Amino acid sequence: MTERPVSALRNFLKGEAGSGVLLMISAAIAMIMANLPGAAGHVYHDIFHMVTGPVLAPALGPMTIHLWVNDGLMAIFFLLVGLEIKREFVDGGLSTWERRRLPFIAAGAGMIAPALVYLAVTAGEPALARGWAIPAATDIAFAIGVLALLGSRAPASIKLFLTAVAIVDDMGAVAIIALAYSQGLDVMALAGAFVVLLVMFGMSRGGVRALAPYLIGFLLLWYLMLLSGVHATIAGVLAAITIPVNRTPGAPDAVDSPLHRLEHLIHPWSAYLIVPLFGFANAGITLNGEAIGALLSPLPIGVALGLLLGKQLGVFGSIWLAQKLGIAARPSGATWVQIYGMALLCGIGFTMSLFIGALAFPGQPLLVEEAKIGILGGSLLSALFGYAVLRFAPTPRSVARGAG
Repeated sequence: MTERPVSALRNFLKGEAGSGVLLMISAAIAMIMANLPGAAGHVYHDIFHMVTGPVLAPALGPMTIHLWVNDGLMAIFFLLVGLEIKREFVDGGLSTWERRRLPFIAAGAGMIAPALVYLAVTAGEPALARGWAIPAATDIAFAIGVLALLGSRAPASIKLFLTAVAIVDDMGAVAIIALAYSQGLDVMALAGAFVVLLVMFGMSRGGVRALAPYLIGFLLLWYLMLLSGVHATIAGVLAAITIPVNRTPGAPDAVDSPLHRLEHLIHPWSAYLIVPLFGFANAGITLNGEAIGALLSPLPIGVALGLLLGKQLGVFGSIWLAQKLGIAARPSGATWVQIYGMALLCGIGFTMSLFIGALAFPGQPLLVEEAKIGILGGSLLSALFGYAVLRFAPTPRSVARGAG
């Protein structure tokens, strides 16, 4: 009898430390390389801006390694995001309205509050308003990686709830990218993308189970989205919606489920190559006098405070209020202090925040660099404070013993 594979998401929750730590290491190496003395320091930037391909879309110009990573490989990351979102809605932690309620509330408040903090800090400079969404996203790999380092100090309910919040958060980020950061739309290309999407839905409804036709459709969809002015990575999420899935609630994945097969196929490449490579390509900040002087400017301060303060206020405040009003109960098996530590970890906005930061200020590299400073600063502080709170937080068992 063929043994069914373990769920990619469950496997991710067990082995997330490697992926999260690899992402941290890649970001650290990028910072070191970008700040090497003399000509060596320019190598990092020169490599990623090297022209390596034709003009695929007039708005982008000649393809560079940086564009291939951000607009090409990240589409595969978004395909995985879309697959995990669909899985969770079909037979995972978001499969019923009862299960969805609190993650949706926490994720929604956790996106609104950081945006409001950012807009309050940058209110004096209207040109910076486009960056409102930069601190709104949570980096699931980084945050879950920190939880993994805590071992048993982080309850399983906290890991599962943070994953659910981050998945809903990703949905919001995808919608923001599609609606707020699309420009110069090409109607013909959009129409072509719509036709491809309809064909893919038709294949799904018609019982096509082979992955090859869907992957071909994904490539066509990616190219048409690239031409359309809507960010090409959105093609990944749209393609994922069309992939057929077999319901396997509370059980390992079905080997005959196309969605499960595709998720297992691309998950290791995304977690251990694409996301770390994206972090390496985008985290390098040259810490010269100009960058240091910008540390206290409104953009990096707004982003950092949005991640550090806005996220914890939105996530923790909404969970507390939801329980207080009887709308939903807090995650079981966790103390309020542990939930607060988890809310702090939601302020780690590395991957999605860097991605949105580049989209928010196209053609303005200085503002993109300032956004990176705020993202790295806010994410690092959120990780350190969240780790410290969870490391020293009393567990439910110790609280019960104290009460007894």
